[in-house]
Amino acid sequence: MIRTVAVVGTGVIGASWAALFLSHGLDVVATDPAPGAEDRLRADVAATGLAERGRLTFVGDLAEAVAGADFVQENGPERIDVKHTLFAVLDAATRPDVVLASSSSGLLPTEIATSCPAHPERVLVGHPFNPPHLLPLVEVVPGERTGDDAVGRAMDFYTALGKKPIRLRHELPGHVANRLQAALWREAYSLVDRGVATVADIDTAIANGPGLRWALLGPFAVQHLSGGPGGIAHVLEHLGPPTEAWWRDMGDPSLTPELAAKIVAGVAAELDGTDQAELVARRDAALRALLASKAEHQLP
Repeated sequence: MIRTVAVVGTGVIGASWAALFLSHGLDVVATDPAPGAEDRLRADVAATGLAERGRLTFVGDLAEAVAGADFVQENGPERIDVKHTLFAVLDAATRPDVVLASSSSGLLPTEIATSCPAHPERVLVGHPFNPPHLLPLVEVVPGERTGDDAVGRAMDFYTALGKKPIRLRHELPGHVANRLQAALWREAYSLVDRGVATVADIDTAIANGPGLRWALLGPFAVQHLSGGPGGIAHVLEHLGPPTEAWWRDMGDPSLTPELAAKIVAGVAAELDGTDQAELVARRDAALRALLASKAEHQLP
């Protein structure tokens, strides 16, 4: 049974995970080498508004922090050399039955596990979506040497927290959701680069069009419903050929300094005068309301 979770790395993702674990009555032992990390963590956890039913302890030494853990959620920088340094300690300092889950948004668990010679079978990716204390998705990604038992325990653990975990059948860079996002960003950046639309136009198009539907149902279910009585078979028959033509016409942008500057300037213009912290608070409030509405209407 999982009673104590070690949270390794307490930045935005780690703090959000910690708040979720605590709200479910789990004890959290957190660690982060950054100066002032404990004070920031406690403030960030309090800012989520979730009740702290478990006990939060901060320990400076990594090995000491994870020694008594029943589950480890690692949230260090997205660099394989850093992951190797962290997981070498995790592998040596934890019980052999403890799942070592990385929040990595794109690294492969097989590569991470090369620094765990003792027990690579319990290493996997448990990638959340930001903020983890609100968004239900977790991508559980096993590596080449990850055991089914570790995958099953991770799936069960995240499900018990109210998450909606999916298991990837094959590991690949970026997992599933980030690759889907990257596909959208690719065309969005291309449209900006070609002067077709502004950054604000594209955000408006997604936030007030397909994004609203995608928040309720996934892309395949949305397509199916758009086909009327014929469903997705009708959509593929009648819109398949033009969709293929759109694919062929899509851009292949390079993130040059000039394009990066356009995007940065576009976001600055779009959010001019907006307080970012206040925007995050309003976003999170809307997310809570949306999730409550989805549950009320029994949407997946």
